Amino acid sequence: MAGKKIKDLITKQEQMSDALFLNLVLVFSGGFQDAYTYIVRNKVFANAQTGNIVLMSTYFIGGQWQKGIMYLFPIFAFMLGIFFADGIQFRFKNSRIIHWRQGIVLAEAIIMVVVGFLPQTLNMLANCMISFSCALQLQAFRKVHGTFYASTMCIGNLKSGVTAFSAYIRTKSKSELRKAVDYMLVIIIFALGAGLGGNFSMIYNERTIWASGVLLIISCLLMGLKD
Repeated sequence: MAGKKIKDLITKQEQMSDALFLNLVLVFSGGFQDAYTYIVRNKVFANAQTGNIVLMSTYFIGGQWQKGIMYLFPIFAFMLGIFFADGIQFRFKNSRIIHWRQGIVLAEAIIMVVVGFLPQTLNMLANCMISFSCALQLQAFRKVHGTFYASTMCIGNLKSGVTAFSAYIRTKSKSELRKAVDYMLVIIIFALGAGLGGNFSMIYNERTIWASGVLLIISCLLMGLKD
C-alpha cells in the first residue's frame, strides 16, 4: 500500500530524480553526512567546500601544512566526484539496464557502508570518500519540481528561496510561492539531517554513517519503482 502511494507521487522513471519526496531523503542524508565528517572525522566538511577552503587557507598561510592538507584532499575528492558524475551521465544517460542516477545513489550507499568500517587513523580517506560521494549526488540531483537546487548544501537554496519569495510578493505568482516553499523545505530537512547526524555521531562515532547508507538504499529502491 505504501509503495503504491509512492508510485502515485513518482510516476515515471525519467521524473524520479525530480520528485520532491525522493530529493528530501537525499537532502536529509546530505546534512547527516556533513555533521558526521565534522564531528567524527577531524572537523572536515563533507559538503561545505567553502568552509574547507577557508580552513585550508588559514592553516597554509599560518604555516600549519599538515592541517591544511587535511582539507585540501577532500576538496580534490569533491572535484573528482563532479567530474566522474558528469562522465557517467554522458556515457550512461540512455542506459536501459539501470538509470544512471540510480547507479549513482547505489555507489553512494556502498561508500557509506565502507566508511563506517574505517578507523580514526584513516580519517583522511573517510573524508575524501564522503566528499566524492557528496559531489556525485550534487551533480546528479539538481532539480525539484523542475527548479534547480543543491541537495548537499544550503547557501544557494537560501538565496534562491528568498528570491522566489520576493518575486511572489511582487507578482503574487503561485509558481514563485511554490519555489520558495520547496527551497525552505529543503533547507529545513537538511538542517534536521545535520542535527540528528551530529547528535548521533557523538554517540555512535564511526558507525553513524551507516544510517546515511540506509537512506541512500531507500532512495535507490524508490527510483526502481515503476508503474
